[in-house]
Amino acid sequence: MGDDEILVGYDGSTDATVALDWAMDEAGRSGRPVRLAYVFEWLTVAGWIGPGVAPGVWPDETARREVEELVRKAAADAAAERPGLTVHGEVFDGPPALVLQERSAEAGMLVLGSRGHGGFGGLLAGSTAVSVTAHAHCPVVVVRDGQAATAGPVVAGVDGSESSLRALAFAVERAAQRDVPLRVLRVWEPPGERRAEVDREEVTASERAAVEADLAPWRETFPDVPVERQVTPGNPAALLVDASRDAQLVVVGTRGRGGLRGMLLGSVSQQLLHHAHCPVAVVRER
Repeated sequence: MGDDEILVGYDGSTDATVALDWAMDEAGRSGRPVRLAYVFEWLTVAGWIGPGVAPGVWPDETARREVEELVRKAAADAAAERPGLTVHGEVFDGPPALVLQERSAEAGMLVLGSRGHGGFGGLLAGSTAVSVTAHAHCPVVVVRDGQAATAGPVVAGVDGSESSLRALAFAVERAAQRDVPLRVLRVWEPPGERRAEVDREEVTASERAAVEADLAPWRETFPDVPVERQVTPGNPAALLVDASRDAQLVVVGTRGRGGLRGMLLGSVSQQLLHHAHCPVAVVRER
C-alpha cells in the first residue's frame, strides 16, 4: 500500500458499492491506485470458561473464503470497467474502525459508504464514523447511496485555522480535477453576549479579506478555477448542509476556530455527515 493509494472500506453493500464508484472516479482523474479493504471481524463467544482459558474465538473459514472471493470479484469488475487503473482487494482482520484508522496511515485517501452490513453496519449511526473521521491519518470521504453527484461546485468550509486551510487545499485540487467552480464558505458567529454590539458589515468585510488572503496562493496555482466566496453570520452546520444541496462535494477540516470549532467532536460534523446532500470530505493533518 502506498501513500498515494485510495483505500475503500468495502463490504459488498449498496453504500459500499457507491463509495467504490466514487473512489474509481477519483482515481480516473488522479491516476491513483485503488485498494478495497474488507475488515473481517471474527465473532467471539465471551464469558467465564475457566482459569487460564481465554474466551472462545471460532473462525469460519468458509465465510472467510466467501469474503475473499467477494472482494476479488469486486476489484476485478472495477478494474475491467476502467481499463488502465490499478485496483487491488484485500481482507483484513480486526475491529473495523481500528483497522481502517491504522491502514489510513499508508493511504492518500479513505473512502467510506455511510452504512453497510458485516463489519460496517450502522457506520454513521454510532461511534464508528466519528472515530474513523476523527482519527484517520488521511482525508476521509463519506458517501451515501444516491449522493454521488457529478455536477455542481466543490464547497469548502473555512475559518482561517490550519485545519481549514488543509481542507481548502484539498477542495481546490478536487475542483481543478473536475473542472468545476470552487465555493468557499466562511461562517462567523459572534459570542452571544456581544451579538448586539457587533458591526456585521465591518466583521463581514474583515472575514472576506481573510478569505481572499487564504485563496491568494491557490488563485496563482489554479488560475482557471472559478471561485465563489460566501461570508456570512449564521449556523455553520445549517449553512454547510444547505450548500451541499447543489454541490458534488463538501470539504471541511477536523478542527477549527470560531463557527467551525470542534467540527468532528460536536454536533456540526454529525449534522453534516447525517444530513449533507452530497459526499463529505474530512481533511486532517497526517
